Amino acid sequence: MSTAPTTASGTSRAARPEGRVSGPIVIVVLLVVTAMVALFSATIGQISIPPMEVLGSIAHHWGLDIGSLPIHPQGEHTLWVVRFPRIVLGLVVGAALGAAGCLMQGVLANPLAEPGVVGVSSGAAVGACAMIVIGGVGVNDWAMASAAFLAALLTTAGVYVLSLRDGASSPIMLVLTGIAVNAFALGIISYLTFVATTAAREQIVFWQLGSLAGASWTAVWVSLPLAVAGIAAAMALVHKLDLLALGEIQAASLGVKVEVVRRQAIVLVAILTAAAVAFTGIIAFVGLVVPHVMRLIVGPRHAVLLPASVIGGALVLAAADLASRTVLGGADLPLGVFTSLVGGPVFFILLRRNRNAGAGF
Repeated sequence: MSTAPTTASGTSRAARPEGRVSGPIVIVVLLVVTAMVALFSATIGQISIPPMEVLGSIAHHWGLDIGSLPIHPQGEHTLWVVRFPRIVLGLVVGAALGAAGCLMQGVLANPLAEPGVVGVSSGAAVGACAMIVIGGVGVNDWAMASAAFLAALLTTAGVYVLSLRDGASSPIMLVLTGIAVNAFALGIISYLTFVATTAAREQIVFWQLGSLAGASWTAVWVSLPLAVAGIAAAMALVHKLDLLALGEIQAASLGVKVEVVRRQAIVLVAILTAAAVAFTGIIAFVGLVVPHVMRLIVGPRHAVLLPASVIGGALVLAAADLASRTVLGGADLPLGVFTSLVGGPVFFILLRRNRNAGAGF
């Protein structure tokens, strides 16, 4: 009688997929929970607004005569000028980071990779910090976001070009080049922080901590199309990413143009991550932890893993923003600080529970 192959820990490989939850069920549950967290987040703040009034306000803005508007005289203004833009931008940023992390892990065939590997986050930080130093504390938010976005794209392009050998890149060269470029970018950021004025130095530090405090509908309408386009383009690569998981040689023998797919994925990662961090600053661990957790739940098939990572990223960032606004009472803890404080230990626990996590797919 034949037996299923086992890992070093004695766990049957064939039994693992049976322990995973059905992809569609996970996605539906994630959508429901995300909607509930977003609704609850809209009710919390200095002005408390009941959930039914929040839903009534949304219905009235859609032209539906359902429910009642907020009783508080500043309720409508609070919802539509302060809370809704922040919530929606958080959902967009989380979705973009989740998709970027899933793509990065897929194209490098490593579930421990994250978008910052290709220098997009550090590049964005260099652009934003340079604009703050040049323009001063009163620099326009749009100028800073544009500088961060362009610098992120240029840095990613530099990492890819420098990683080429004989016209082709490799996962190990991308990672090593990214480490070198990230270190160089960190040096530039340190220098800019050193030469900046005291007020500009404080703004540089705060930007790098990440926050949704300055969210606006304008930022949403800029980030949303980029995120939607990037996620839609990523969905077109899911089958090729599955084949890449078999190895570059096997994927090439099955008709996959490995270098073309890698280039496309890196461009999408750069666009998604740059669009996310340009208006919010650096938000760590979302692009690393969320796809990793989703892979443990739904498995490695990217047709399910990618949408699960997108929704999971939106959920995690919405929940993290809610917690960062409430955990210290009246203080607004920077979002990047909260995701790092929580994401680091969570990821360590996952690694300890899944000792084979670094072995690939």
